[in-house]
Amino acid sequence: MVTDKQDLNAATYDDVRENTGLHSDHVQSARSLAADPLSNCQNRLFDGGNASEPTFRGTVVVYGTRTITYNDDHCTIATVDGRIRAEYITPEDSEGTPFEEYWECNEWERKEATLHKRDGEYYLHIAVEKEPATDASTVENGAVLGVDLNVDGYLAVTSTGAFLGNADYLNHKRDEYERRRGRLQQTGTRSAHLTIQSLGDTFARWSEDYLHRVSKAIVRESRRHDCPATAFENLENIRKRISNALKFQQWAFRTILEYTEYKAEEDGILVDTVQPAYTSQRCSHGKCGFTHEDNRDGDEFECLKCGKQLHADYNAARNIGWRLVQYWLKSGAGRANCRVALKSGMLNANGEFTSATSRGQSGSPLTSQPL
Repeated sequence: MVTDKQDLNAATYDDVRENTGLHSDHVQSARSLAADPLSNCQNRLFDGGNASEPTFRGTVVVYGTRTITYNDDHCTIATVDGRIRAEYITPEDSEGTPFEEYWECNEWERKEATLHKRDGEYYLHIAVEKEPATDASTVENGAVLGVDLNVDGYLAVTSTGAFLGNADYLNHKRDEYERRRGRLQQTGTRSAHLTIQSLGDTFARWSEDYLHRVSKAIVRESRRHDCPATAFENLENIRKRISNALKFQQWAFRTILEYTEYKAEEDGILVDTVQPAYTSQRCSHGKCGFTHEDNRDGDEFECLKCGKQLHADYNAARNIGWRLVQYWLKSGAGRANCRVALKSGMLNANGEFTSATSRGQSGSPLTSQPL
């Protein structure tokens, strides 16, 4: 099974180009589209699972900067019959819509697009991008927001005490989709096959929207506490920690991180990852730092040394933020004044706590934000 994109390009490019007349960029996009699911199939087979050959409906076309040109009221796109002109259909009143925020604002640059066909209509999904307000790589001081991701309970918990999303609900929706798909697969009719495709598209759109809202809430929490940096667990370690049966959760974690990265970049917020070892067992209270597996019992955390009681995921989020501050200090990155943002103040790398009240701010309570 060939999954490497360069190998696939060498083996298929000339034949596909000759047989289809596609633009070279479209041939490369098709190759990339095939490589990712092939790699996923290979991983499942190596893990002892089953995998069927991926199939594609061909209703999505990827357009890069060489195959699409944007104008104010139309674009020109490359096709097998040469370039064609396509007029935009936009709202007459764009106030309060994404068109006002992204399309009509010169700060946003139009980048790659995907062309979708639904019920005989064509929709162009355009990615827009703008230069960050500040250079995130130069973050030297300020607060770090720690974020703990979970396979059950709350999907994401921050070091400032925000409980975001519902992992159980996300998993329930996934299980519900899998059950319906399984029943339809047993039917085996063409109608059932079309319904499976429709269900898959619907679930994909719903889950991506849900994860978008979680990532947006994380960035909003960073802004609210003036955090120029946000810390997550290293995803490679998450994949080793949770079982192979939880591939969906791994995808969800990766997607939240990716969505948070590009949303945070707009505000000049750096997103970084840390090694997660013992973040759920370590006491995050002040200078304690006592680490023991019996400190945690489900959602409850009680330090066996100092007696501090916290929600276990909230404690882990504080440790994740603290771990990034520690890493910066040890690596000589020049961020000596960085601190971890907590719900009631700031904790520096030496374990010294400064309350929000003493800094002239009011602490925020532990909050669960519905999505």
